[in-house]
Amino acid sequence: MINYEFPLNEKVRTMLRLEDLFARMSHYLDGESSVDHHSALTTLFEILEVASRADLKSELLQELERQKRALSNLHNNPAISEEALENVLAVIEKAATDLLAMTGKIGQHLRENEWLMGIKQRACMPGGTCQFDLPSYHYWQEQTISTRRQNLRQWLAPLLPIDAAIAIVLKLLRESGKVLHFTAHQGSFQQMQGGRVAQMLRVSLSRNLVCLPEVSANKYAINIRFVDANYAAKSTVFEFDVPFELTFCSLTQ
Repeated sequence: MINYEFPLNEKVRTMLRLEDLFARMSHYLDGESSVDHHSALTTLFEILEVASRADLKSELLQELERQKRALSNLHNNPAISEEALENVLAVIEKAATDLLAMTGKIGQHLRENEWLMGIKQRACMPGGTCQFDLPSYHYWQEQTISTRRQNLRQWLAPLLPIDAAIAIVLKLLRESGKVLHFTAHQGSFQQMQGGRVAQMLRVSLSRNLVCLPEVSANKYAINIRFVDANYAAKSTVFEFDVPFELTFCSLTQ
Protein backbone atom coordinates (compact mmCIF):
# COMPACT_ATOMS: atom_id res chain seq x y z
CA MET A 1 0.00 0.00 0.00
CA ILE A 2 1.02 3.60 -0.59
CA ASN A 3 -0.17 6.09 2.04
CA TYR A 4 -1.00 9.68 1.13
CA GLU A 5 -1.53 12.11 4.00
CA PHE A 6 -3.52 15.31 3.55
CA PRO A 7 -3.45 17.90 6.38
CA LEU A 8 -6.67 19.81 6.84
CA ASN A 9 -5.28 22.76 8.82
CA GLU A 10 -2.13 24.85 8.85
CA LYS A 11 -0.84 23.43 12.13
CA VAL A 12 -0.75 19.85 10.85
CA ARG A 13 0.61 21.04 7.50
CA THR A 14 3.57 22.68 9.25
CA MET A 15 4.22 19.62 11.42
CA LEU A 16 4.24 17.28 8.41
CA ARG A 17 6.69 19.55 6.58
CA LEU A 18 9.01 19.66 9.57
CA GLU A 19 8.78 15.90 10.10
CA ASP A 20 9.91 15.38 6.51
CA LEU A 21 12.74 17.92 6.85
CA PHE A 22 14.06 16.49 10.14
CA ALA A 23 14.04 12.98 8.62
CA ARG A 24 15.94 14.26 5.59
CA MET A 25 18.40 16.07 7.85
CA SER A 26 19.04 12.85 9.79
CA HIS A 27 19.64 10.93 6.56
CA TYR A 28 22.18 13.40 5.18
CA LEU A 29 23.85 13.81 8.57
CA ASP A 30 24.61 10.09 8.63
CA GLY A 31 26.33 10.39 5.24
CA GLU A 32 30.07 10.80 4.94
CA SER A 33 30.68 12.84 1.79
CA SER A 34 30.88 16.61 1.67
CA VAL A 35 27.89 16.50 -0.71
CA ASP A 36 25.84 14.72 1.99
CA HIS A 37 26.79 17.37 4.53
CA HIS A 38 26.06 20.20 2.10
CA SER A 39 22.57 18.73 1.67
CA ALA A 40 22.26 18.44 5.47
CA LEU A 41 23.13 22.13 5.86
CA THR A 42 20.69 23.32 3.19
CA THR A 43 18.00 21.15 4.83
CA LEU A 44 18.82 22.81 8.16
CA PHE A 45 18.14 26.17 6.51
CA GLU A 46 14.74 24.85 5.34
CA ILE A 47 13.94 23.72 8.88
CA LEU A 48 14.82 27.20 10.11
CA GLU A 49 12.42 28.81 7.64
CA VAL A 50 9.48 26.49 8.39
CA ALA A 51 10.01 26.45 12.17
CA SER A 52 10.17 30.25 12.38
CA ARG A 53 6.39 30.56 12.77
CA ALA A 54 5.95 32.68 15.88
CA ASP A 55 3.26 30.41 17.36
CA LEU A 56 4.80 26.99 16.64
CA LYS A 57 6.33 26.45 20.08
CA SER A 58 3.19 27.57 21.96
CA GLU A 59 0.94 25.45 19.71
CA LEU A 60 3.06 22.37 20.37
CA LEU A 61 3.04 23.00 24.12
CA GLN A 62 -0.74 23.43 24.12
CA GLU A 63 -1.21 20.25 22.10
CA LEU A 64 1.07 18.23 24.37
CA GLU A 65 -0.83 19.47 27.42
CA ARG A 66 -4.19 18.58 25.80
CA GLN A 67 -3.02 15.07 25.00
CA LYS A 68 -1.53 14.65 28.47
CA ARG A 69 -4.88 15.56 30.05
CA ALA A 70 -6.80 13.24 27.72
CA LEU A 71 -4.47 10.31 28.36
CA SER A 72 -4.46 10.91 32.13
CA ASN A 73 -8.21 10.28 32.09
CA LEU A 74 -7.47 6.69 30.99
CA HIS A 75 -5.99 5.75 34.37
CA ASN A 76 -7.76 2.77 35.97
CA ASN A 77 -9.22 1.76 32.61
CA PRO A 78 -9.04 -2.07 32.56
CA ALA A 79 -8.46 -2.05 28.79
CA ILE A 80 -5.34 0.11 29.15
CA SER A 81 -1.94 -0.98 30.43
CA GLU A 82 -0.98 1.33 33.29
CA GLU A 83 2.71 0.81 32.59
CA ALA A 84 2.36 1.68 28.90
CA LEU A 85 0.22 4.71 29.77
CA GLU A 86 2.77 5.98 32.28
CA ASN A 87 5.53 5.57 29.72
CA VAL A 88 3.63 7.62 27.15
CA LEU A 89 2.84 10.33 29.71
CA ALA A 90 6.52 10.46 30.72
CA VAL A 91 7.58 10.94 27.09
CA ILE A 92 5.04 13.76 26.67
CA GLU A 93 6.19 15.38 29.92
CA LYS A 94 9.84 15.30 28.84
CA ALA A 95 9.02 16.75 25.42
CA ALA A 96 7.07 19.61 27.03
CA THR A 97 9.90 20.28 29.52
CA ASP A 98 12.48 20.40 26.71
CA LEU A 99 10.28 22.77 24.70
CA LEU A 100 9.85 25.09 27.69
CA ALA A 101 13.63 25.13 28.14
CA MET A 102 14.06 26.63 24.66
CA THR A 103 14.77 30.33 25.02
CA GLY A 104 14.43 33.12 22.49
CA LYS A 105 13.17 32.79 18.95
CA ILE A 106 13.41 29.37 17.33
CA GLY A 107 16.69 29.11 15.42
CA GLN A 108 18.12 32.34 16.82
CA HIS A 109 21.51 30.65 17.30
CA LEU A 110 21.64 30.11 13.52
CA ARG A 111 20.60 33.64 12.65
CA GLU A 112 23.35 35.02 14.88
CA ASN A 113 25.99 33.04 12.99
CA GLU A 114 27.05 35.40 10.17
CA TRP A 115 29.03 32.68 8.42
CA LEU A 116 25.99 30.37 8.22
CA MET A 117 23.70 33.19 7.14
CA GLY A 118 26.13 34.07 4.35
CA ILE A 119 25.96 30.48 3.10
CA LYS A 120 22.16 30.49 3.44
CA GLN A 121 21.92 33.60 1.29
CA ARG A 122 24.17 32.14 -1.41
CA ALA A 123 22.41 28.73 -1.26
CA CYS A 124 19.22 30.35 -2.57
CA MET A 125 21.03 31.11 -5.84
CA PRO A 126 21.55 28.34 -8.45
CA GLY A 127 25.16 27.21 -8.05
CA GLY A 128 25.70 29.97 -5.50
CA THR A 129 27.87 27.90 -3.15
CA CYS A 130 30.68 27.11 -5.58
CA GLN A 131 34.16 27.23 -4.09
CA PHE A 132 35.08 30.50 -5.85
CA ASP A 133 31.98 32.17 -4.36
CA LEU A 134 32.48 30.85 -0.81
CA PRO A 135 36.10 29.79 -0.23
CA SER A 136 35.51 29.56 3.54
CA TYR A 137 32.66 27.11 2.93
CA HIS A 138 34.89 25.12 0.58
CA TYR A 139 37.46 24.96 3.39
CA TRP A 140 34.78 23.62 5.77
CA GLN A 141 33.76 20.98 3.23
CA GLU A 142 37.38 19.82 3.08
CA GLN A 143 37.50 19.17 6.82
CA THR A 144 37.25 15.65 8.27
CA ILE A 145 33.93 13.83 8.35
CA SER A 146 33.86 13.94 12.15
CA THR A 147 34.46 17.72 12.21
CA ARG A 148 31.68 18.44 9.73
CA ARG A 149 29.29 16.07 11.48
CA GLN A 150 30.07 17.55 14.88
CA ASN A 151 29.39 21.06 13.57
CA LEU A 152 26.09 19.99 12.00
CA ARG A 153 24.94 18.27 15.20
CA GLN A 154 25.85 21.36 17.19
CA TRP A 155 23.77 23.58 14.90
CA LEU A 156 20.87 21.11 14.88
CA ALA A 157 20.77 20.34 18.62
CA PRO A 158 18.80 23.43 19.80
CA LEU A 159 16.02 22.51 17.33
CA LEU A 160 15.63 18.87 18.41
CA PRO A 161 12.93 19.57 21.06
CA ILE A 162 10.71 20.73 18.15
CA ASP A 163 11.39 17.46 16.32
CA ALA A 164 10.61 15.36 19.42
CA ALA A 165 7.35 17.20 20.14
CA ILE A 166 6.17 16.91 16.53
CA ALA A 167 6.96 13.19 16.50
CA ILE A 168 4.73 12.65 19.56
CA VAL A 169 1.82 14.74 18.26
CA LEU A 170 1.86 13.16 14.79
CA LYS A 171 2.10 9.64 16.27
CA LEU A 172 -0.98 10.28 18.40
CA LEU A 173 -2.75 11.86 15.41
CA ARG A 174 -2.03 8.89 13.15
CA GLU A 175 -3.09 6.37 15.79
CA SER A 176 -6.37 8.20 16.41
CA GLY A 177 -7.99 7.22 13.14
CA LYS A 178 -10.17 4.27 12.19
CA VAL A 179 -9.58 2.75 8.76
CA LEU A 180 -12.63 2.70 6.46
CA HIS A 181 -12.84 0.87 3.12
CA PHE A 182 -14.36 2.52 0.04
CA THR A 183 -14.37 2.32 -3.74
CA ALA A 184 -14.10 5.38 -5.95
CA HIS A 185 -16.30 4.63 -8.93
CA GLN A 186 -14.63 5.70 -12.16
CA GLY A 187 -11.98 7.50 -10.13
CA SER A 188 -14.29 9.81 -8.16
CA PHE A 189 -15.45 9.72 -4.54
CA GLN A 190 -17.46 12.09 -2.40
CA GLN A 191 -18.66 11.79 1.18
CA MET A 192 -20.53 14.24 3.38
CA GLN A 193 -18.77 14.96 6.66
CA GLY A 194 -21.90 14.64 8.75
CA GLY A 195 -20.39 16.65 11.59
CA ARG A 196 -17.21 14.58 11.67
CA VAL A 197 -14.14 16.75 12.23
CA ALA A 198 -10.74 15.57 11.02
CA GLN A 199 -7.34 17.25 11.14
CA MET A 200 -5.74 14.93 8.62
CA LEU A 201 -6.91 12.40 6.05
CA ARG A 202 -4.89 9.36 5.03
CA VAL A 203 -5.68 7.70 1.71
CA SER A 204 -4.11 4.27 1.18
CA LEU A 205 -4.20 2.31 -2.06
CA SER A 206 -2.46 -0.59 -3.70
CA ARG A 207 0.93 0.02 -5.30
CA ASN A 208 -0.39 -1.85 -8.34
CA LEU A 209 -2.85 0.95 -9.12
CA VAL A 210 -1.28 3.45 -11.50
CA CYS A 211 -3.07 6.44 -10.01
CA LEU A 212 -2.83 8.90 -7.15
CA PRO A 213 -5.40 10.84 -5.11
CA GLU A 214 -6.23 14.53 -5.20
CA VAL A 215 -8.17 15.59 -2.12
CA SER A 216 -10.30 18.63 -1.37
CA ALA A 217 -12.20 18.83 1.89
CA ASN A 218 -14.15 21.24 4.07
CA LYS A 219 -16.38 20.84 7.11
CA TYR A 220 -19.25 19.69 4.90
CA ALA A 221 -17.79 17.23 2.41
CA ILE A 222 -14.72 15.33 1.22
CA ASN A 223 -13.96 14.98 -2.47
CA ILE A 224 -11.29 12.60 -3.75
CA ARG A 225 -10.37 12.41 -7.41
CA PHE A 226 -7.94 9.74 -8.56
CA VAL A 227 -5.77 10.84 -11.47
CA ASP A 228 -3.51 8.91 -13.80
CA ALA A 229 0.03 8.69 -12.40
CA ASN A 230 1.63 9.70 -15.67
CA TYR A 231 4.55 11.99 -14.84
CA ALA A 232 4.68 13.61 -18.26
CA ALA A 233 1.01 14.12 -19.04
CA LYS A 234 -1.50 16.64 -17.79
CA SER A 235 -3.64 15.32 -14.91
CA THR A 236 -6.43 13.15 -16.24
CA VAL A 237 -9.04 11.25 -14.25
CA PHE A 238 -8.29 7.57 -13.74
CA GLU A 239 -11.51 6.22 -15.23
CA PHE A 240 -11.60 2.90 -13.40
CA ASP A 241 -12.96 1.84 -10.04
CA VAL A 242 -10.37 2.40 -7.30
CA PRO A 243 -10.63 0.46 -4.00
CA PHE A 244 -8.93 2.43 -1.24
CA GLU A 245 -8.70 2.91 2.51
CA LEU A 246 -9.62 6.22 4.12
CA THR A 247 -8.59 7.19 7.64
CA PHE A 248 -9.95 10.22 9.48
CA CYS A 249 -7.27 11.37 11.95
CA SER A 250 -8.21 13.77 14.72
CA LEU A 251 -6.49 14.59 18.02
CA THR A 252 -8.45 14.51 21.25
CA GLN A 253 -9.60 18.02 22.10
